[in-house]
Amino acid sequence: MIATAGPAGAEPEAPLTPLRAQGAALVDGYGRTVLLHGVNNVDKDAPYLQPGDGFTLTDASAAVLARHGFNTVRLGVSFDGLMPTEGVVDTAYLDRVENVVDTLAAHGIYTLLDNHQDGLSKIWGGNGFPEWAIRARPADGEPNPGFPLYYLMPSMNAGWDEVWNNTHGVLDHLGVALGALAERMNGRASVLGIELLNEPWPGSPFLSCFPNGCPDFDAKYQRALQRLTDAVRARNAAVPVFWEPNVTWNETMPSHLGKNPPITSTDIVFSPHDYCIPSQLAIYLDLPEELRAVCPAQQDKTWSNIDAFTDRTDIPTMVTEFGDGDPTVLRNTTTRADERFIGWHYWHYSAGEGDPFRGDVGRELVRTYPQATAGTPDAMVFDSGTGDFAYRYRPGAASAPTEIYVSDLFHPDEYEVRVTGGQVTSAAGARIVTVEADGTGPVTVRIHRPGSAGADLSTGGGGGSSSGFPWLSSGSAG
Repeated sequence: MIATAGPAGAEPEAPLTPLRAQGAALVDGYGRTVLLHGVNNVDKDAPYLQPGDGFTLTDASAAVLARHGFNTVRLGVSFDGLMPTEGVVDTAYLDRVENVVDTLAAHGIYTLLDNHQDGLSKIWGGNGFPEWAIRARPADGEPNPGFPLYYLMPSMNAGWDEVWNNTHGVLDHLGVALGALAERMNGRASVLGIELLNEPWPGSPFLSCFPNGCPDFDAKYQRALQRLTDAVRARNAAVPVFWEPNVTWNETMPSHLGKNPPITSTDIVFSPHDYCIPSQLAIYLDLPEELRAVCPAQQDKTWSNIDAFTDRTDIPTMVTEFGDGDPTVLRNTTTRADERFIGWHYWHYSAGEGDPFRGDVGRELVRTYPQATAGTPDAMVFDSGTGDFAYRYRPGAASAPTEIYVSDLFHPDEYEVRVTGGQVTSAAGARIVTVEADGTGPVTVRIHRPGSAGADLSTGGGGGSSSGFPWLSSGSAG
């Protein structure tokens, strides 16, 4: 069937429902396996999230995101915004967070609330923890090399030790602040979850994390994550909680979270980042761009660490940061995520950018993909050179159909859709294609340029085996 593309809007057919973890998948209230693609919007400077500041997302910027098929935003929140004064939660700040969440929800976009920090606190020229919460201070004459090397400063490591040891009750205060945030979000179906802490640094034990990760620190860190999770769940029992590995992960160190002890709380999502460090060094330290040649090998190591974590824990993963000026480096992330049916948040987008999702970067990000699957995903491929897409899934019990966003960048005017094992139920040319299965056999959907042979899927899967997503094939989702 060749379909002429309809209006630019791409909001989901079914209303948003709360998401939950089911095995290694995220599942919506209709019983469908969900895949999320989105962006970060992280305001690091007080007074934070001011309407009309040219940074905070607006109705117009939410419409841009929805048009391009982005169905989630990782919205930065800050401990020093939540509790600028010791023991006092800033309810006006919560009002502003709530307003952005509701604005995005009106366009069918889920929000992940990210407790963001870089460099611990303004004390070191960073952001995140309020100055009153940390007693450590730079020594007289102590050099500060700035991001990212300031993490090596002895005084900053002393500050991080205060966090992990709960010195002066810093974790207790953070738990109160995140609990207040969680309570304010009660009843909002569009809240994807709360991410407890962005890129946490181990502090003085950081050298123990090389070369194979740091099980002793990660056990201590997991106790802190559990403490904060309990504080959040005491105020909002249903909200998913995102656990990020310590930031030496970005240097390909594996995470030991979930080893000792196992992760037993429900609705926990693993939220690693995927940056090519040689490329980041080229960006931040003006090193040669030729370093990007080693990115595929480095990112393969990162994704092998994700595979090992998923095998061990059977909880969902979502890559909550990745980004680069080089579209080839972006492709290293997006293709590896597609191979595993893992969602992501691109770094970074703000309202003042208008619509930057064009050209080579847009071709990697504005993808045709199944936002919700009425069953278990089996195999998927998207060609960012042509826009051709193919997908196979095994039908399961669900009360809403499969929904596939069709890239408006690759198919602004028309596309061809072919389905075997099911039927298209959306209107011709819809930006969201809905599909319902004919029976219990596999359903294959191909969306591509008119006249194209289309993308090629891996073989297999017809007898119920999975060729694409091993963690989703065990019956844990759909």
